Amino acid sequence: MNARYLTFFLIIAGLSVARGQGKIGHINSEAIMQALPEAQDAQRSLDGLVAQWEAELSKLEGDWKKKFDEYDKKKLILTDQARADAEKELRAMDQSIADFRNKKFGPNGELFQKQEEVMKPVQNKLFQVLQDLAKEEGYDYILDRSGDILLLYANEERDLTQTVLARMQTFGK
Repeated sequence: MNARYLTFFLIIAGLSVARGQGKIGHINSEAIMQALPEAQDAQRSLDGLVAQWEAELSKLEGDWKKKFDEYDKKKLILTDQARADAEKELRAMDQSIADFRNKKFGPNGELFQKQEEVMKPVQNKLFQVLQDLAKEEGYDYILDRSGDILLLYANEERDLTQTVLARMQTFGK
């Protein structure tokens, strides 16, 4: 959220609360996610995939480095054709590394898709709990203070983190 829009939102929300027309709560979704076993399991699964892909990437980069070092040692004695062939092979290997990195870690890569897949159920549960809590307890706004939103002041009496965490742990049981 743009800082200008956040400031505007907080001013409007603050005026509403001051006139007794609204109720604002805040949570720390990062703390909630770190405390939930299903979120921790999902994160461990993602971490395992990342470690596997980083090992593959490291191997590809090591192979490229080895090939480059061999080429660098011999380039002065190679024919023009052999040098061109070796350089072409190095460029192809470099492109392969870039493609792998983008396929796994790029903006629409497998990591992004896997994060969406494994974290979506936990996020949906969090949103449902927040929606139910807001309706039951009359909150007009619930802010998340763990990400880009910066709260300069937060009344701890309005912190719903532990309440949401407790409900998340019993949700659907």
